[in-house]
Amino acid sequence: MRPQAITLDVNGAKHLIELSPKTLLLFVLRNDLGLNGPKYGCGLGECGACAILVDGRSVRSCTVEIGAVEGKRIVTLEGLGTVERMHFVQDAFVKEQAAQCGYCLNGMIVAATALLTEKPDASEADIRRALGHHLCRCGTHVEILAAVRRARDTLSKGPSAGGGSA
Repeated sequence: MRPQAITLDVNGAKHLIELSPKTLLLFVLRNDLGLNGPKYGCGLGECGACAILVDGRSVRSCTVEIGAVEGKRIVTLEGLGTVERMHFVQDAFVKEQAAQCGYCLNGMIVAATALLTEKPDASEADIRRALGHHLCRCGTHVEILAAVRRARDTLSKGPSAGGGSA
């Protein structure tokens, strides 16, 4: 398919991209926009390393064509918060030391953010369901679950209790 002008709203900024609408979003985010939060894991939408938010929903960017997300709000890990002002979910992951290699964390944090946005009082079953199809090869699942519980508990105390925006 021929290149077309497509405008993407990524992390609050508009980007005019001239590519085929069939181009996979992950490649545009990483190669064209220089965003390294979403990782290439499996390329099949199975591992979750490439997860991003599209209109608030967790989506696997390795399976989404850019033509399908034009006009939608895309948020990557970089758009959630900064080192100086972390999103409360990012802050919880840091405080719980929920990382070894860190490759899966992008997807885990994005999935947890989507879950807690939709369901701030998420149960243990909700948390496990939201993260159930995210692969962590290092085995930090216990810490990751603790981080999501911490983020949920921070959220229940109000926005001033967290490290950043929701």
